[in-house]
Amino acid sequence: MKKFYFLISMISLMAMSAFSQTNKEEIEFYQSIFGMEKKAVVAEFITLKGEAATTFWDLYDKYETERKLHGQKRIALLNRYAMQYESLDDEKTEVLMKDMISMGNEYNKLISKYYKSIKKASGIKTAAQFYQLEAYFQSVIRLEILEQIPFIGEFDE
Repeated sequence: MKKFYFLISMISLMAMSAFSQTNKEEIEFYQSIFGMEKKAVVAEFITLKGEAATTFWDLYDKYETERKLHGQKRIALLNRYAMQYESLDDEKTEVLMKDMISMGNEYNKLISKYYKSIKKASGIKTAAQFYQLEAYFQSVIRLEILEQIPFIGEFDE
């Protein structure tokens, strides 16, 4: 449970740093720490032996590589939102919304792809556990981010 709380703390740090003047190395640093702690939490919940474990962890590592790239894109989009917040007009808002929707669709395809691969390689229970944990992590991250950013028009006079 201690690892889980540390992980939540890392998520909070990542969310806050997304709106500061972060550089690529800092983002990669947070992602690497988050990834290591996250993997430890996943290992506590998903227990496999033998070839099923090897196959699962190989797929999980590939998933994490792709998820981290997706996370970097999401941070860039959030930074763009923060930079444009005060000057958002209908055109800029439409572009941001299209990008947000596209990013959500990309993530859904990513998680679906790995759910199917894990189900085939390690069984439906393991795939469901993977999906459930990832959905939880993503929900916590989204909540942390949403609590840090203003709604569109929130500060309009």
